[in-house]
Amino acid sequence: MSKVQTATTVAELRAIISGWRREGARVAITPTMGALHEGHLSLVEVAKKHADRVVVSIFVNPTQFGHGEDFERYPRTLEQDLALLATVSADLAWTPDVAAMYPAGFDTTIKVGGPAKAGLDDAHRPGHFDGVATVVTKLLLQTGADVAVFGEKDYQQLQVIRQLARDLNIPAEIIGAPTRREADGLALSSRNRYLSAEERAKAPEIHRTLQDVAARMRAGASAAEATAAGVARLEQAGFVVDYLLARHALTLAPVSGVAEGPVRLLVAARLGATRLIDNTGV
Repeated sequence: MSKVQTATTVAELRAIISGWRREGARVAITPTMGALHEGHLSLVEVAKKHADRVVVSIFVNPTQFGHGEDFERYPRTLEQDLALLATVSADLAWTPDVAAMYPAGFDTTIKVGGPAKAGLDDAHRPGHFDGVATVVTKLLLQTGADVAVFGEKDYQQLQVIRQLARDLNIPAEIIGAPTRREADGLALSSRNRYLSAEERAKAPEIHRTLQDVAARMRAGASAAEATAAGVARLEQAGFVVDYLLARHALTLAPVSGVAEGPVRLLVAARLGATRLIDNTGV
């Protein structure tokens, strides 16, 4: 198995991609923060269906972490990540350090609204999506990618990026890839490794609860009734719930029931020190 080529500076990255362009290649990027798992690898597989060459960025972006969040302890497993990328034949790993991404004197950020102000993760992580939007814009401009693939697990993020690309006339096609799950339903996440054995046993309840809330809404319950039942169920299981809400799947605006759909249920809840997010369609 050949090793994945890497680039650590923008000049290196662009030189490699320019060579691909001269060959007429269509280029995709899959942005990640590393600590890769099967969910990330599935994004690469989706990207390969839409492009000739796939760049995977590995960068733990400090601007999307708030005060007291887990930036310092976020897992960094570069050698393991590169080995995993080789198994799915990714073409290039873009692995800048903070100085390469935010050089001395960097002083421009993007401020986002719309889905980024939906009262979901933005209500609990102020400034988070401004940081996401800034780094994603840089990645799209650095690579000039034709396609960018993001996981639906981070559903609000996906909608923020779609609006970002529309609003700023960024020509990359933004593709959402289905959430990959463990056999018991837990959405794959780099943060799952923080869970204790006891917490890991409880964690699938978050997905089961979403399924139950969706079933209640399809059976005629209002969004308020169904999500309240879901919150109570999660709290009974030991979660501390940040939110469990029904939103319009495209705009993330509040909805009162399935007639106002398409509807997406989104949840964020904590088990111990670990914050888990998930979502499902209704």
